[in-house]
Amino acid sequence: MSGLPSFLLKGLGSSPRDRGGDNRLRSTLETMPASRKYLFTPATRAEILSELYDSFWGSYSHLFLPNSNSSLPLNRMLSEVQIAQRFAGAGNEDSPVQGRPCPRIFRKGESCFRCKDCCLDDTCVMCSRCFHATDHTGHNVGFFIAQQSGGCCDCGDPEAWRVPLNCPHHPSHALPFSDPNPYERHPNILLGRNMPPVQDYPYRTSVPSELRESMSKTVACALDFAIETLDYSPDDTTVPNSEADLHLQPTGDPMQKQQYCVVIWNDDKHSFTEIEELIIDIFGRSFEDAHAMTSAIDDVGREVVEMGTNVQRLLEIAHRIAKVELGVTVRRAYDTFREQVITVIIEWLLDLTRSRLGTDSVILKEIVAEELFMPRRRPNASLVLPEVAVLYKEHPDSARIDWLFLYHHKLWRRPRLCIKEVYASLLSLTHQHKLTIASHFASVYPRLIDSYLLVDREADTSIKYFALQLFTVPSAALHVVQHYDMISRVLAMISAFFTNQIHDKRIQYPPDTNVMINVEADPFKSKRFMPVFSDLRYLCHNAPVQQLIAHDHKFILQFAQTCQLFMCISPNRRAAHSHVEYETDGWIAVFNVTLSLSRVIKVYGEAFARAEPAELARAISTVVHHILITVTLAEDRLDKTKYENVSFHQVTFGDSSYVVVDFDVMEGWVSFHHSLQWLLAELFKHIDLLSEESLRTMGLRTVKDILLRCASERAILTLVDFPLRVLVMVAQIRTGLWVRNGFAIRGQLLHYRDFMLRELCYDQDLYILQTALVILDPDLVLISMLDRFQLTPFFSGVTAHHRYDGSQLAGMVEEFLYLVITILSENGNAGKLPMPVAVRREIVHALAIGPCTFTDLVKRVAERLVDDPCFERVLKEVAHFRPPEATTDSGMYELKAEAYDEVNPFFYHYSRNKREEVETVLRNHYKKQGDPDHVVIPRPLGISRGPFVTLTATFESEVLLQIIFYSIHNILTLTEGGGGAPPSGEAILDQSIHLVMLALVECPEVFSQLASLKSFEKDKNLVEIVCVLEHHEVYRAYRARCDCILRTLATYVPDEVSRRRRVVQDPQDTEDSKKKAARARQQAILAQMKAQQASFAVNFDDEDEGEDEEIAETTETSASFGTCIVCQEELNGSKPFGALGFLQPSRFIRRYPDNNSGFMNEIMQTSYSLDQNIVLTNISPFPPRIEEVEDKSPPTSFEIFVPGNTRFGLHGSICSHFMHLDCFGVYNSSIRMRHRTQTTRNHPENIHRKEFICPLCKSLGNILLPLQHPMSVELNRQPFADWTRAAGISILKSKSDPLLDSLLVRNGTGELAFWGAEDPGYLQYYRQDTSRWHQQDMHKMVDSVINVARSISQQSRHLRDRPEPEHGERGAGMYLPEDVVGYTIACLEIAQRGMSTQGATTADSVTESQTRMLRGFMSVLSTLAAMAFKGRPDEGKEAMRQAIIKRLLPEWSLSTMNPVSYPLLLRDPFTILVETAAVSPEMLSHVLTLTYYACLARTVIGLIYILNKTRSWPVQTPAPRVYENLFGDLRMFFTSVVRHSPVVEHASEIVFSTYGEARIEKLVYTFTLPFLRRAAILCRSVLPSAFPGLPSSEDCEYARLLKMLGIPPLSELPNQETLQTSLSGWCAHYGHSPAASQINCGIVLENPTIYRIAKLPTVLDNLFVEHDKVMLCKRCGTVPLEGAICLICGVTVCFQSHCCMDRDRGLGEKGECNMHAVECGGVIGMYFLVKKCCLLFLHAGNGTFAQSPYLDVHGEIDMSMRRGRRQFLHPARWEEVRKTWINHGIPTLIARKLEGTVDNGGWDTM
Repeated sequence: MSGLPSFLLKGLGSSPRDRGGDNRLRSTLETMPASRKYLFTPATRAEILSELYDSFWGSYSHLFLPNSNSSLPLNRMLSEVQIAQRFAGAGNEDSPVQGRPCPRIFRKGESCFRCKDCCLDDTCVMCSRCFHATDHTGHNVGFFIAQQSGGCCDCGDPEAWRVPLNCPHHPSHALPFSDPNPYERHPNILLGRNMPPVQDYPYRTSVPSELRESMSKTVACALDFAIETLDYSPDDTTVPNSEADLHLQPTGDPMQKQQYCVVIWNDDKHSFTEIEELIIDIFGRSFEDAHAMTSAIDDVGREVVEMGTNVQRLLEIAHRIAKVELGVTVRRAYDTFREQVITVIIEWLLDLTRSRLGTDSVILKEIVAEELFMPRRRPNASLVLPEVAVLYKEHPDSARIDWLFLYHHKLWRRPRLCIKEVYASLLSLTHQHKLTIASHFASVYPRLIDSYLLVDREADTSIKYFALQLFTVPSAALHVVQHYDMISRVLAMISAFFTNQIHDKRIQYPPDTNVMINVEADPFKSKRFMPVFSDLRYLCHNAPVQQLIAHDHKFILQFAQTCQLFMCISPNRRAAHSHVEYETDGWIAVFNVTLSLSRVIKVYGEAFARAEPAELARAISTVVHHILITVTLAEDRLDKTKYENVSFHQVTFGDSSYVVVDFDVMEGWVSFHHSLQWLLAELFKHIDLLSEESLRTMGLRTVKDILLRCASERAILTLVDFPLRVLVMVAQIRTGLWVRNGFAIRGQLLHYRDFMLRELCYDQDLYILQTALVILDPDLVLISMLDRFQLTPFFSGVTAHHRYDGSQLAGMVEEFLYLVITILSENGNAGKLPMPVAVRREIVHALAIGPCTFTDLVKRVAERLVDDPCFERVLKEVAHFRPPEATTDSGMYELKAEAYDEVNPFFYHYSRNKREEVETVLRNHYKKQGDPDHVVIPRPLGISRGPFVTLTATFESEVLLQIIFYSIHNILTLTEGGGGAPPSGEAILDQSIHLVMLALVECPEVFSQLASLKSFEKDKNLVEIVCVLEHHEVYRAYRARCDCILRTLATYVPDEVSRRRRVVQDPQDTEDSKKKAARARQQAILAQMKAQQASFAVNFDDEDEGEDEEIAETTETSASFGTCIVCQEELNGSKPFGALGFLQPSRFIRRYPDNNSGFMNEIMQTSYSLDQNIVLTNISPFPPRIEEVEDKSPPTSFEIFVPGNTRFGLHGSICSHFMHLDCFGVYNSSIRMRHRTQTTRNHPENIHRKEFICPLCKSLGNILLPLQHPMSVELNRQPFADWTRAAGISILKSKSDPLLDSLLVRNGTGELAFWGAEDPGYLQYYRQDTSRWHQQDMHKMVDSVINVARSISQQSRHLRDRPEPEHGERGAGMYLPEDVVGYTIACLEIAQRGMSTQGATTADSVTESQTRMLRGFMSVLSTLAAMAFKGRPDEGKEAMRQAIIKRLLPEWSLSTMNPVSYPLLLRDPFTILVETAAVSPEMLSHVLTLTYYACLARTVIGLIYILNKTRSWPVQTPAPRVYENLFGDLRMFFTSVVRHSPVVEHASEIVFSTYGEARIEKLVYTFTLPFLRRAAILCRSVLPSAFPGLPSSEDCEYARLLKMLGIPPLSELPNQETLQTSLSGWCAHYGHSPAASQINCGIVLENPTIYRIAKLPTVLDNLFVEHDKVMLCKRCGTVPLEGAICLICGVTVCFQSHCCMDRDRGLGEKGECNMHAVECGGVIGMYFLVKKCCLLFLHAGNGTFAQSPYLDVHGEIDMSMRRGRRQFLHPARWEEVRKTWINHGIPTLIARKLEGTVDNGGWDTM
């Protein structure tokens, strides 16, 4: 007691709870169904929890809860309350305890890591905390997202890691961990009372015995209640056929009350909406009820949807539901209620494992484990169901955990996951706990497999997958193999299952060994069997289990019997006369089984590396015995209708006769599957145990002696013949001899040689054949191969064949020689290459074909080698990595130059095409090295030990010599007879020459003697044939190789070579003379042509000049914009035409957030020149630096801007393609026709919004914009004062203009009504007779713009804060100069920020297409103005000019009939500049000055408002002013602007005293620079000649723009009296307005910085470190299962989640991504889908997915993170995403994606 904290001692003296507490709990639980009328509500759940907790802690609740809590809040769990109140350290990570593993249990969506360099196998993982606490620099690290809860972190478990991790949170035990000894049996502790507690745990809390007893009894009672309830639960979801069948259902209800429930079960087939509609349709429920029920079905796994006593109605409902293949049951309400109680109990048990008693966090887990390992309460024998009695009989000493394992398939989703998490949490208690759980699991494993394979409807949550956490632990695997004979049981289950020995949903045990496999039976169609093979592989992969396999003969015997079942299954026979009519796909299932079995074979064979030579020899004998009794039909294993007894025949070849197996592959049945031979091949790979020294200890000399002890030479030939048949069949299929068998045979071949199966199947068969060369006489093996290939006549000199035509014969010869080369030169297994060497060889040969991505590379390499930890390390040694640079690039690996010397063109994994590619690559490589005639000399085999030392003796074979001779001789003969190279001739010569070179490398002397002495056709020998080939005219490419061969032969047989070799004069001199003569002829012809051209030019020069002048004149008179993209006619004014454009609503322009000081810091750090390339300066390079990869700090937020704090407008763009107006009408008609014919398609365009797709570039459009050439207007160059005076005189002389006054908007802003998007006057103009109007066609194009603008304006009034007339008044709606043209120019300017310009200013970076677009919009504005004044000769230009002047000059603004009462400083001055450019461009230079100073004054007022609100902005050391030459006395300017408003003036003084002039100058500079940039873009577009580019200068951007625009800087204001007058008038007007009387000034400034998107971390997995804090959906308040980060503002939302779905019954469902897009981006959305690792773009109901900006370390995308590699942000891809958004390219991007596919829609649900 003394160890207890003081606050825990309170209440210990009170009387303990009555010992009958568990009886009261049981009574409460059993009577609850009836007392609650079988209705399970949230209140019921709260009551059950209350009863459980009260019974659990009795009067000791204070030991579990803080002092302030005497009981738990309703429906709250203990662990939640403890964490929320940080009770005794709950919620914090426990302090390190030596030897204690990490207790972290992964929850769904949590991140985990795997380090290949550290982990023991691919199942060992770490949580994020442990990974970041350990050093994995330079390691091969994988990253995964937990798909389900229940997995656990392996950190701290010494059995999981190759090397110590040295995790500071989980230090290893002081005593080193010893590997489990397979010869020692660990005691099998099964009962909970015998379980030892956690040792050396420093945070133990003393527990009163009464509390200990009440806790144990409560847990026991709850577990027994759950098990007894599940006794009566059904195995599957079947509906009784009748009421009588329903009454026969077993029930635990003692009253047998006729109250029943209909329960719907969750599945993966039906969507959320389908279930909702089903419930509404069948039960007539409201949508809200249906939604709640469907949510419960999805969350819990099932839900009661109906209850009552009308059994017939309930059965009808259930059958109706079952028709749509939805799981449904009808059960008694009593049993259903108890099952709902089980869910609460299991959740409560899980909560106990997460809770603590004081500081002790393991005591509750120990109690739960103790009771789980105890036997269940025995029910009354008379009440036990027959099925339960069977289980009692099978498992007489079963514990509660056994019953829970057995009943797991009866549970539903939530309790399944919860109980698995309970089991996982107990594994980390002690090593004994792990062994005990493994023991209980193994004891019921066969039953679990029965349920998994035959019954379980939710296989993904099956308890069978818990084997992964047990069988991969070496000590646990050894324990279950020793005590429960697990390997034998699993092999027996595999045998029984695939022989279809299944009765009453149980796999028969022991199986009948006489039953044969039927590949057409149901078991082969099941996809669930693969994890069973995986369990077996996990068991056998553990080192101590491999020791048992190697030393105990029963294991290889049992496994051989299992493999025997799969021998020669699914055989094929060549269709010789007619095509196969019906091709089955049963072979796919067979290959799936083969893949799983062959992986187990690989592991089983590797186990014998730990065997003694005698044990390996015995295993080989056993496997050989099983092969022979199978293939000889000694046992009834093969189908005797397809396989016959093996027979032999005599074959004569050369001077000898040989007896070989008699079989014709073209007539007999051949299977791809020879599992026993594959197992034998694995055993033969242990060459160190099969060496002469090792065999000598057994009294044997060679491997042949091992086989001859149990088989004759003929038997060995028979054994080898079956793999040989497969290789021959493969050759025949590749040659085209099996074409009538259809695609099925080709598919089998592709799988057999596929990179995944190749090493497990094809390579094994090759190795068996290679082994035969060292066991048997090589001549006999070669003759068997010749006989099986039917090529004995060809290699005897006969070039015609009775079965193969010419090309087929050549193909078979090529395949045969390829096989011979492979078995004679492949040393991977024969020499037992070390893993790094084998990996290096594979990588070198994979990359020799050419540079490739990592994904393509691993497709060329065996899976086993790729998974090895050394793979990527070796890859770095032999290859250069080229990181991706462009947005569409992927990282590429390229072989280093020095590695090309290791390339073998005849590498056995190369196909013929690949070999030719490699030869070309090598030729080019050595040519660059200066060695164009380089000869690739084969490398020696290098086998120095083992049985394959004698493999090179094959090169001394006369049979091989004859094969090589006739390979060359026959090709030369066919060449001479046909006049050219025969089919495959060069390939055969390549192989023959390579064989000769191989022989000269391995056995130079013997082979040279043979080649010179042995004669064949017409006394010719090999030396003579090579000499003939050397100088053959057709085969000159072989000259260098023949020369190399002959020089080598001359070393050993010089006389023979000199006698046979011809000395031919080097043709080099002849070739040179021919080239010189050809060059002289060519020069003579060129000189003659030159003279003819000169004569032609003299005669026709004058005529050509006249034509040139005519062409020039024509060009000048009719300037063309190119051709119409529809009719291809010139666009030269003969027909009206325009540019295809797109006008889209936008919420792009960001306003300055006046309540965030962080943005002020960003502004202060903004560069003075935005026309420099500074966008990518803050983005990490790719691949990232090591310090960035190792950065362990998780992101705190992604938010970059406040959603909705934007300005709404219309953005215009064109796609640079033009079309005639008539063609445009025809094209739109064709679009409408397409929509009518393709009614079910989600089209890329919406015709109701006037949208279309450009037929050329597929850009989205909705307007036809008129095109105009630049205006030829001269600027008014008068001095500013003179111009002002002249303008005033002009106004005085002019008469009152009622028409102009009527066109001014009535709200006093000075805006003109005809530029309102909803102006009713426009319709009047449009309806009038326009036949006399010379621009009627122009009007149609203008109308396309106005229609779109009006439609958007009518829907967006709530998004605009500009004072505008009411609907129906003149000038209503969006103001086109401001909301279309001004907004578009502003967007162009923002997009240019941070990008380097092509000239001196940002105007030089505007493209020609953008310039044309702006001129087109200007023509629209001028046309609208002309329409309003169309009765006047000047179309109202003078009136418009005066209107603009009156608006700008304060002395005239109040003098009109309709005075401008709205202060100029409350309007955007840039709008007036746009108006001037549209109707009076000659005034631009003077209006520029006025609007610039108006912008300065607005900025001053806005800054005062902002800075006055952000006084908490950190004060820094004042810096000197930088641009005093531009801004002069800023304090004086500020004072003069605000002196008319005392409130603002006072705020100004505070601002200057707080921030200082230097900061104020920087802010004024930054906030007014965008105006100058936009003005430059506008002026250059309208009058390019008047505003030319400037020469490059070192001045800042501000100074350059002022100079280009001709605006006097603010520092010169004291000298500009006229300008001072205007400025004073504006400020006075503003100062006396209501806006200035309050600190909210009415002026909102824009964000002047570079626009950026959300701040995603450089390393993707950092998103998941604390995602529960960062990735929180604000709408539902939860961490989304599928989260999406808005890249525009950085907010996290739910992706396609039903919790945040807006269900408008009329419009369907709308997902949160779409809902947030309305608030943030308007009609567009741009999201990063975190778990899918891709981008989502949305636009107005459409959308598309795009590739992720993250790439893995190999420079590749990884959609949905399937590859499991860490990913890093790629700068170019990230910038491309930003550019897509900033250039308003999302609608077009989506349209282009949808145009290229047939989309079905559904994007609204995103």
